Amino acid sequence: MAARTVTRQEVSAWRPHVPGVVEVFHAHFTEHAYPMHVHDVWTLLIVDDGAVRYDLDRHERGTPDDTVSLLPPGVPHNGSPATAGGFRKRVLYLDLSQLDESLIGPAVDAPDLADPLLRRRVGQLHTALAEPGDELEAQSRLALIGERLRGHLRPGLVTPARGADPGVAHGLRELLDARLVEGVTLDEAAQLLHAHPAHLVRAFSGAFGIAPHQYLTARRIGRARGLLLDGQPPVEVAAATGFYDQSHLNRSFKRIVGTTPGRFARGRGGPSPLS
Repeated sequence: MAARTVTRQEVSAWRPHVPGVVEVFHAHFTEHAYPMHVHDVWTLLIVDDGAVRYDLDRHERGTPDDTVSLLPPGVPHNGSPATAGGFRKRVLYLDLSQLDESLIGPAVDAPDLADPLLRRRVGQLHTALAEPGDELEAQSRLALIGERLRGHLRPGLVTPARGADPGVAHGLRELLDARLVEGVTLDEAAQLLHAHPAHLVRAFSGAFGIAPHQYLTARRIGRARGLLLDGQPPVEVAAATGFYDQSHLNRSFKRIVGTTPGRFARGRGGPSPLS
């Protein structure tokens, strides 16, 4: 008897608390084919397994070799599996605050971008968007992605990246220190420091060798360690140090310290006396 093909479909979607990101959409389809349709936002697509073929503005396109595809708003397109096993994709829907309407034409002409750095950054952004509490990281990664996309679509209009800017970097560090618990969005920091968000991220990373979100998390973990050693329970420590919840504290703490807050706190009495 011939083997029967099993149709698989896995879908997850959510709206993160990150300005500019309308929706995150992850899907695995083995047979589903999208009919012609349009979006009123930008579609930023990476395919992790398999491949997709699609028509955009009456031209056949595809997603080979780890490309990043950017489909513009208002332009009809479809989509179907280009490989026998279907495809697994991750999509970000971005509003016009990230890429304006002047970039629609260039995106129609060249929607599939072979750019390993861009693809890696898009994957990192998806990871940051997967859990609440990592919004500053997501905002920082989105700013750099938007800058790189604009560089592909309108290379002549993109201002070359500026070098070190210690004034801006130190200003952001002071702002992060002052807003350790309540935090600050990247857009707000950019307005206060009169700098473009992407430049702010690059300047800080260049000056201190650490990204702004990594610095903020490390400072919060430092404060959390002290409170845990004082005997405060992890759930209270999470709220007192700016983490979204105890789960967010646990993830961040284990990544930096190598153990969970609970185990760290249980060892606060010092090593056991020698017998």
